[in-house]
Amino acid sequence: MSYIRVSKHYVHLPYLFLGLAEAALLGVSIWLAENLTLHFDGSAGYLSGSTPINWIPIILFSVLFSCCTLSMGVYTSMVREGFSSMVLRTLVSFFLLGSLTLFAVNLIFGDSLIDQRVGFWAVIIASLLVLPARLIFIAIVDTANLTRRVVIYGAGQRTQKLLNDLTANGEALGVCVVGCIPSPNDKILVNTALVIGEPKDWVGFVKKERISEIVISPDERRHTNGDIFPLSQFLDCKLAGIPSCDGLSFYERELGKIELSLLQPSWMLFSDGFRYARRELVGKRVFDLLVAFLFFLVLWPFMLLTALAVKLESPGPILYHQVRVGLNGRHFRIYKFRSMRQDAEKAGQAVWAKKNDARVTRVGAFIRNTRLDELPQLYNVLVGQMSFVGPRPERPEFVKDLAQQIPFYEARHKVKPGLMGWAQLKYPYGASVEDAKNKLQYDLYYTKNHSFFMDMLIMIQTVEIVLLGKGVH
Repeated sequence: MSYIRVSKHYVHLPYLFLGLAEAALLGVSIWLAENLTLHFDGSAGYLSGSTPINWIPIILFSVLFSCCTLSMGVYTSMVREGFSSMVLRTLVSFFLLGSLTLFAVNLIFGDSLIDQRVGFWAVIIASLLVLPARLIFIAIVDTANLTRRVVIYGAGQRTQKLLNDLTANGEALGVCVVGCIPSPNDKILVNTALVIGEPKDWVGFVKKERISEIVISPDERRHTNGDIFPLSQFLDCKLAGIPSCDGLSFYERELGKIELSLLQPSWMLFSDGFRYARRELVGKRVFDLLVAFLFFLVLWPFMLLTALAVKLESPGPILYHQVRVGLNGRHFRIYKFRSMRQDAEKAGQAVWAKKNDARVTRVGAFIRNTRLDELPQLYNVLVGQMSFVGPRPERPEFVKDLAQQIPFYEARHKVKPGLMGWAQLKYPYGASVEDAKNKLQYDLYYTKNHSFFMDMLIMIQTVEIVLLGKGVH
């Protein structure tokens, strides 16, 4: 098994091992930097054994720079974009984000935690240690020994879509589809080069081909003409150590979404998700209040400058408000800094935003790219209408239309909407029914599996979205 569930969220073990190894290297980096600084000052340092190790800066530096690494999407870029992109993102995460973070720590606590000179050398040493470690990781994960070899039982429409999604997303780390075994009633739609005849001895087949898992994804499980679903053979494989999973679970684990075409109401009802303990909801609310208050203290000068820029560029109010649909379908008023002309919706009807929308002002384009237009929603978080993390709230006009066209759309309203969300990380800005359907698959994953760990992961990774201006129309 190459994955583990952490607070209901799937984490692939290769990424987890790499993250832990890098955290250790980051700790070693600041330890060496401290000794180097003490050596230049003529002190003995830790290496001589005369000075006890101070673990606080080591742990702090390791945690902060690990978060910076996650925030720039370094790990996924190694798979999607290659080595050069990984190096660039690493340098940005260390020398820009990491250095700014250390500067902020020094502003708040002074040099008592991490001295500026120590931080300078630690960043350089960390780069020299971490980059080779990632080179080794890339070499290892590309070997066949760490690749999970899966076979798909099915060769029809569902299997073809699964193969397309695996190829398009490029997120299924270490998954190799050995082939597709058509079920008796399948109309074969996959590439014929992938088609494998159904084996008479399933256990012998999976052992010979070194199969790690069987994905069951036929178009029709109820067979006719005496054909039988090979339940006994799959059980034999399971007893031999080769597990099986259905296509929906495979989607959820590997692609971080719930595929609507495979979703049944019974699965939602009987699955291990879609339940929230009261203590978790109280903890999430306390966290939202603390972070919203902290963000307001830090960002109020930017909010003031944004308000002045909006007022000076075009006539009209500084703030723009819309009615949105929140928790359990309740309506509330959301606030933004105005980024469009005052007459953006002359007819008074809701209109999808478009790429390079002509209604957006020059100041509006900038504050949209930097997400400054969203800052007034800190008020919505403080009063409890929104959370920091959750599905983005939609307008009632769109919700009414989308709920009629997309099954299970209302399920996204079972959790509080948020300033940032899983769908915003995984899918670009949506401005159509098809986009809303694709984003819903990620919103349902979050609704089913959300936890404090997942919220923190989303917040950290949203930094990349803001810095690179992704998903902005």
